[in-house]
Amino acid sequence: MRRPPSRDMSYAFGPGPLSPAVKALIIANIAMFVAMPFAPSIAAALALVPVAVVHGYLWQVVTYMFLHGGLAHIFFNMLALWMFGTELERMWGTRFFVRFYFATGIAAAVTTIVFALLPLAMAGRLYYSPTIGASGAIYGLLLAYGLTFPNRLLMLFLLFPVPAKYAVMIFGGIELFLSASDAGSGVAHITHLGGLAAGYALLRGRRFRPIEEARYRYLRWKMERARKKFGVYSGGRKDDWDRHVH
Repeated sequence: MRRPPSRDMSYAFGPGPLSPAVKALIIANIAMFVAMPFAPSIAAALALVPVAVVHGYLWQVVTYMFLHGGLAHIFFNMLALWMFGTELERMWGTRFFVRFYFATGIAAAVTTIVFALLPLAMAGRLYYSPTIGASGAIYGLLLAYGLTFPNRLLMLFLLFPVPAKYAVMIFGGIELFLSASDAGSGVAHITHLGGLAAGYALLRGRRFRPIEEARYRYLRWKMERARKKFGVYSGGRKDDWDRHVH
């Protein structure tokens, strides 16, 4: 097949307008970021501190996701939430997307707490240290994006085009290396790994099958669009996988 001329190729940045849940999450995170300087004691009570959770501050496994430590921290997390989350929400539906987002974020927090209880020097420091940020859930979304769109190119470090499936592997490897060699960098790499692992478990588990549902919805959407344009009528769900739209 002849390669199309470069002038016929187009490039786009991002997935387009915000989806409902992604928009609400971004607004909530920005609101908390703006409010934090005015209520430092409340912010301290909402951050994830393993020793505090062990003593009953259970809400921290959720609230830590809405706190950020600086402009760069919240900017890149919200950028990733928009870039990866918007398309996933459109394909999965808002209900499952919200469940997945909070499930991976909570699982990342639990991973952090479990690691902090281990008899290791770095674990001892983590046991008393606050962890904040939506990165655990964001890494879960990154994993889901890589599984859903494995061959879609991502600009790794804004420089190198890499298929999403390999980008996930690279980020996972980086986090694994950093978590094993962390010497108090201030970044909870274990939390990131927890989000990745939780995302994989949810998507590959027997109870949750959003990949198949996403493929089905996408195919139905293509059929519906073709029907409106050219009068093509889509078939039933049972045979959708073997049909083609002309």
